[in-house]
Amino acid sequence: MNAQTFETDVLKSKKRNGTDISLTFIKHASLVIQYGGQTIYIDPVMEYADYTKMQQADFILVTHQHSDHFDPTAIKALIKPTTKIVGNKEVVEVMKKGVVLGNGDEVSLSQTIQVKAVAAYNTTKGRLQFHPKGVGNGYVLTIDGTKIYIAGDTEFISEMKALKGKIDVAFLPVNQPYTMTVAQAVKAVKTIMPKIFYPYHYGLTDEPTDIKALEDELENEDIEVRIRQLQ
Repeated sequence: MNAQTFETDVLKSKKRNGTDISLTFIKHASLVIQYGGQTIYIDPVMEYADYTKMQQADFILVTHQHSDHFDPTAIKALIKPTTKIVGNKEVVEVMKKGVVLGNGDEVSLSQTIQVKAVAAYNTTKGRLQFHPKGVGNGYVLTIDGTKIYIAGDTEFISEMKALKGKIDVAFLPVNQPYTMTVAQAVKAVKTIMPKIFYPYHYGLTDEPTDIKALEDELENEDIEVRIRQLQ
């Protein structure tokens, strides 16, 4: 992306002669999704990339207001007059523009891209203050039939059961003490059963995530586990 080097995967279209989807991994929870000339940024943060040198956004999705997910400077570097910003109430209030989605709300970004906000919160005693229920979002993006789940900051929650068998690609956070343990992530993956699973949002705390253990626990599942450079 404009001289900055990041890993990129391509998701093949589900449709014959359809348009493929590209996934670019910036760092931590920052991602870029491109499809059919449309560019979507997820949780852009200037600390992780120089967004002034990147393609401007058609859409920006922000899961919640914590600084490792929400950076107004990065957003301002990416927006153009037609950019649509989607976030929770706190994010949109700071930006003074954008579409507020609460858990369960949906919006069409374009004719081929829809997004639904889903719950994202802590459940473990002693951690509830990090991500209270009803504040932050995860997102399910539907891009011309392909469903991508970006979980945001969450532990394993009962709402994930509604996603079982419906998700093609899942990004689930695995860092302590703020999101999932390895055991929770394994439970979440086995509950959702995505075709492809990317662990993300790990490596920036004092408690390291055992990614090898995560891979080993899912070795016999019919799920492709992809590890990409996000630390």
